[in-house]
Amino acid sequence: MLAALFLGGAGAVQAADYKIAVVDPNRVVELSPQYAAAGKALQAEVEDRERDLRKQQEQIGELKRKLEREGALMSESEIQRLQNDIRSRTRKLKYEQDEFQEDFALRQNELRTKLSKQVQEVVVELAKELGIDMVVSEGVVYYSPRIDISDKVIERLKRDSASK
Repeated sequence: MLAALFLGGAGAVQAADYKIAVVDPNRVVELSPQYAAAGKALQAEVEDRERDLRKQQEQIGELKRKLEREGALMSESEIQRLQNDIRSRTRKLKYEQDEFQEDFALRQNELRTKLSKQVQEVVVELAKELGIDMVVSEGVVYYSPRIDISDKVIERLKRDSASK
């Protein structure tokens, strides 16, 4: 028992020689200029498709209004043709909206993965420069603000962003 206490104490003494830091990955990502740039790029990519989807919705709305306004004056075949057109366009729109959502989510994940890699590279680089033995991120219950290097990582990301 005395040996176990002695060995346990020795481990604690050795642990004091290690330098540990914490990074809040969510804060780093959200405050990085790369995140803002990725958001703007993604928005630019989706604007045309959103505009096209809105235009299709407006066209379907116009056809529905036409059917309501002029339905009483139309022949049965004209009404049927217009209803089929509305259904067809509605199905096509639904398909394109679903496809758009999937593409958007995929592109978001790609950008987030790219940014996460970049953040990880900066954390490793900074840890080596500061002589940090271990950097912990998610799953931490408590940490002292003095070991949080998130602000330093954000500053490095800003510097890297400005230099490109």
